[in-house]
Amino acid sequence: AQQGRVREKAYGKQKIYFADQEQLPAASDAELRGLDGEIAARGAQLQTLQQSCRHMEAELKDLNSSMTTPEMAREIEVLRKDCASYTERLERIKSATNHVTPEEKEKVCREQQVYRREWRRRKRMATDLLDAILEGYPKSKKQFFEEVGIETDEDHGVALPAAM
Repeated sequence: AQQGRVREKAYGKQKIYFADQEQLPAASDAELRGLDGEIAARGAQLQTLQQSCRHMEAELKDLNSSMTTPEMAREIEVLRKDCASYTERLERIKSATNHVTPEEKEKVCREQQVYRREWRRRKRMATDLLDAILEGYPKSKKQFFEEVGIETDEDHGVALPAAM
């Protein structure tokens, strides 16, 4: 700083040192325009390279997420085995002689609806009857069921089947 090659600026207790630019040769307007042109060209080149890099990173990500050739071969083999087993199963089903006709299926569905409706009706009647008895009963519902020996659907985990 004392020799004049480096300048010093004081900001409170801090001092900043930087090169003295007056000792550097001044650039002409032509040189400055040439440097600006070079900066613009390098900036464009940088943009092109960054875009190319992003494209390559996206392609790398796609390639890393896809299957390798051995994995693909194993997957194809598994799918062929599945296809063969499904084809065999389909053939067994087609060759079976005990097919259910639509009329038989409809008959079974109607019967199931009748039985389900009857089950619901009888359960409602039994529940109404037991509720009437329990109105005058001094103990709890659970104690009454134990004394009489009543087992409910819920005790056995039985639920009313869904409609077909």
